[in-house]
Amino acid sequence: MDYISIKNNGCIPLTSIPELEYEKFLELNALDLINEIQNHCVNYYGFPDNGKIRLICCIADDDTHMINVSSSVVVPGVQYPSFTAHNLAFERFEREIHENFDITYHDHPWLKPVRYASNRIDKSKTIANYPFYSIASEELHEVGVGPIHAGIIEPGHFRFICNGEQILHLEIQLGYQHRGIEKLFLEKRNLLQRITLAESITGDTVVGHTTAFVNLWESLCEFKPECDLQFARTLALELERIARHTGDLSGMCTDIAYQLGSSVFGRLRTPIVNYFQQWCGNRVSKSLIRAGKSNFPFTEKLASTLTDVLDAYEPDFNEMCTELFRMPSALSRFEKTGVVSEADIRKIGTVGLSARMNGVNRDIRLSHPHDFYPEIKHQPIVKHHGDVYSRAQMRRQEIGQSIGYIRNMMKDLPEINTNRPELGSPGANTFAISLVEGWRGEICHCAITDEKGELRHYKIKDPSFHNWLALAIAVRNNEISDFPISNKSFDFSYSGHDL
Repeated sequence: MDYISIKNNGCIPLTSIPELEYEKFLELNALDLINEIQNHCVNYYGFPDNGKIRLICCIADDDTHMINVSSSVVVPGVQYPSFTAHNLAFERFEREIHENFDITYHDHPWLKPVRYASNRIDKSKTIANYPFYSIASEELHEVGVGPIHAGIIEPGHFRFICNGEQILHLEIQLGYQHRGIEKLFLEKRNLLQRITLAESITGDTVVGHTTAFVNLWESLCEFKPECDLQFARTLALELERIARHTGDLSGMCTDIAYQLGSSVFGRLRTPIVNYFQQWCGNRVSKSLIRAGKSNFPFTEKLASTLTDVLDAYEPDFNEMCTELFRMPSALSRFEKTGVVSEADIRKIGTVGLSARMNGVNRDIRLSHPHDFYPEIKHQPIVKHHGDVYSRAQMRRQEIGQSIGYIRNMMKDLPEINTNRPELGSPGANTFAISLVEGWRGEICHCAITDEKGELRHYKIKDPSFHNWLALAIAVRNNEISDFPISNKSFDFSYSGHDL
């Protein structure tokens, strides 16, 4: 067999992953597996191995709920044919491999730096001289936005090429604040330090990334989490979804100058994040998720409080949505703005809401369910227009769906386990993978241990890594004044990219 299949939150001996000649590796992943409509790439990366670079490719089969893993060994400085020439979904993965390890491709269409990591191979390439695409023309002009952001989020630069007010091309460059988090996972040996790192990957997805880490760590330690742990993690994921979607609806109203919607949705977000503080002492849920245990079990009293919070939230939310989605001036800004076609979604490999906005039913809660999702029997919400309106409606409907899930879960609280087994230590020479459906989409964490069971390599993929190109495509032929609403309707992560 050219690949080994494992389930989400599974671990296997590193030696069990088939090692293929590069040409066969390319054919398997970029021509065969990826062209099956139910398959997509959840991670593709490299790590040093005896003076060479070992590549690991993970292709998820959404029908069988399995992840197909294969590998190949390549040599720095040698040119190879690219996966991207056959399937655009690999373009950013290969750009990162090139930047980190000097693996070059003779037919990659866009071989530019991704992150400007401090340990990149070519230090002469700096973000100050990034090679932006340009068009020589007297009729066209360029507009630069950033990298300094008007808010508190991390920096990013947007370079528009416009014909008057019409956007012809947008190039997005991040990497201004590479934090070296993946390297820190290897340097910090204490489990609490590593969990704290997971909580810091991106501040608006603390539950999502921390759940991915603890699920992966528990699988490495062969620890099976009890029902109450899985219950609490799932409930927290859905609460995080409600909070972030509500905040995004507020931001979308701000970007079309609808002050009432901005204020009301912003107010409604507050009691949701404040509930996390009541639960664990932190409004973004830091300290809530822990490997092998919980310091803040979900109790009957917490359930009663959450019921009151949702009872107050839901009628006001529904009323505000009714007002927003019947207002002609709002609909004129939402409908047919920032469209991404289903063909482009499949071509660039988007995930999460950015895939489901136009016919692509891609949701880890259904395809590779984890924690309490098998009991929920989740059915994704899928739209078919790929515009700002679809993304706004998805947020509205997913919030309602999450509230329904939480209410049903709280009807039958699992018993809190007070006598858990010890977590143990990771196995030696092991590969593990964890997928979690965060509110933006698919999160993927991969780990490899050495002969002592210590972390040898750690790889994080935030959903925005797949999705930033969708924003660049969405604004083409739109007016530049529509960029803010298109941008906010996606709400991608800077910090999740600049790891």
